[in-house]
Amino acid sequence: MAAKLFVLAALVAAAHAGLIGAPAVVAPGAPLAARAYGAYAAPAYAAPAYAARVAAPLAYAAPAIAKVAAPVAVDTDYDPNPQYSYAYDIQDALTGDSKSQQESRSGDVVQGAYSLVEPDGTVRTVEYTADPVNGFNAVVHKTPLAAPVAKVAAPLAYAAPVAKVAAPLAYAAPAAYAAPFHTKAILG
Repeated sequence: MAAKLFVLAALVAAAHAGLIGAPAVVAPGAPLAARAYGAYAAPAYAAPAYAARVAAPLAYAAPAIAKVAAPVAVDTDYDPNPQYSYAYDIQDALTGDSKSQQESRSGDVVQGAYSLVEPDGTVRTVEYTADPVNGFNAVVHKTPLAAPVAKVAAPLAYAAPVAKVAAPLAYAAPAAYAAPFHTKAILG
C-alpha cells in the first residue's frame, strides 16, 4: 500500500513540475474552404512552453470550423414509382421439396405470399403486405395436406426357387496303409 501511495505522489509531483504535460496545442491552419482541392498543408504544432505552464494555466486554442457544402451526387436512374412482379413454384417429387412464392410492387406498396410444406406435413402459407403507412404485416395460414392417397402396389409374383443340388462327388477309397516295419518293436 505504501508503494502505491509513493508512486501516486511521484506522478503528482512530476505533473506539477511540468515533466508530464498535456499534448501540444495544434495551431489551426487555413479554413477548409480556402484550401485548394487536393492540396493539403501539414498542420503546424506549437512547441510546449514548460516555463509558462508552471507560472500560469494552459490555454487551448479553439479549432477553426469551416462549413463547406459537399457536392451532392444526383442519381439520374431514380424511379419515383418502382414496379415489379415475380413468382416461382417448385414441386420436386424426387426430394419432396414443395414451395412457391409470388410478390409484386407498385410504388412503395409491396404485396406477396409464399408457401412451403412443414416437416409435420402441413402447408404454411404466409401472405404479406408492406407500405409506408402500416409497415410490414403478415398473416400465416397452416393447412393440412390433402388426404394421402394410399398407393398399394400389387404383390409381385415370384417363381419358386429351382433346387440345384449337385450329386456328391465320388471319392476313391484310400489305399491300404501298412505300418512301417520297426525292428526295435520286434526285438524289444
